[in-house]
Amino acid sequence: MYKILKIGVLGCANIALRSIMPSIKFLYENFDLTGIASRDFVEAKIHAEQYFTRAYKSYQSLIDDADLDAVYIPLPNSLHAEWIKKALSKGINVLVEKSMACSYNEVLELNNLAKEKNLVLVENFQFRFHSQLQYIKNLIESGSIGQLRCMRSSFGFGGLPNENDIRYQKNLGGGALLDAGAYPLKISQIFLGNDISVKASNINYLKDKEVDIWGGAYLKQNNGQLFSEIAYGFHNHYQCNVEFWGSEGKIFTNRIFTAKDDYTPIVELENKNGKQILELPEDDHFRNMLLHFYHLCISKENLENEYLQNINQARLIDELKMKSNE
Repeated sequence: MYKILKIGVLGCANIALRSIMPSIKFLYENFDLTGIASRDFVEAKIHAEQYFTRAYKSYQSLIDDADLDAVYIPLPNSLHAEWIKKALSKGINVLVEKSMACSYNEVLELNNLAKEKNLVLVENFQFRFHSQLQYIKNLIESGSIGQLRCMRSSFGFGGLPNENDIRYQKNLGGGALLDAGAYPLKISQIFLGNDISVKASNINYLKDKEVDIWGGAYLKQNNGQLFSEIAYGFHNHYQCNVEFWGSEGKIFTNRIFTAKDDYTPIVELENKNGKQILELPEDDHFRNMLLHFYHLCISKENLENEYLQNINQARLIDELKMKSNE
């Protein structure tokens, strides 16, 4: 079945303007960018004119008026649950920025609703769809580093642009865990499986803002010996890497989560044959992610897998918080 999906955007977040909306317009055979909504109608009009679409002065008016097939939600974390629920209740498929919501119970409720209505609910971890990730999977599965023993992943960066950034605001679901820590948690599941648990964690807070600023965790398979060590944070030296240590070698790359479409990924492979520097093709993980979302909306196949991923991610975030308080 071929169909062009009518998709709307709730909010004018940087990631929407910089990456998602240009990709939607590029994929014109798959998507019709029907409208963009903002609480600041002037801002919505500016961006709507740029992308030849319609501006809406409220999120609700876009959901009510546009006869949408899908909606993309890049709002502050604390608003995700409300607007996901409203969209799903109207029969609209949802692509939402990570983190999906601020609590495990909210995520569970939202995915149960999506399942009940047979709708797509995808949390946007675009790095899942970059070809470098599959390349690394193939290296490991081919035995290039022997048996996998453990993995390590870090994602962190310097200070945020200003003190009013939403990531510094507790009431908006700010903090480093939901923003940066979500990435190494996600990639740990991709390689170790969903049946893992947080065994130890450390969360550090910026006291005057009451939000977490950096941290880390140790995760282990519940029915296996593999483990993952993760670290994340704001106000840190930039890191965006993953390392796999095996019985006979090691794989490392330093741009696993944020490889732009004009970036040439570099994978370092060390084993009995020496050290190789492997240059991989450029790729656009935002377009790939949107095509994945499109095919889910059209086919309605494997929706359960996305629900399980969403719920498991929320469970691990909650576990990381709880272990830090012990």
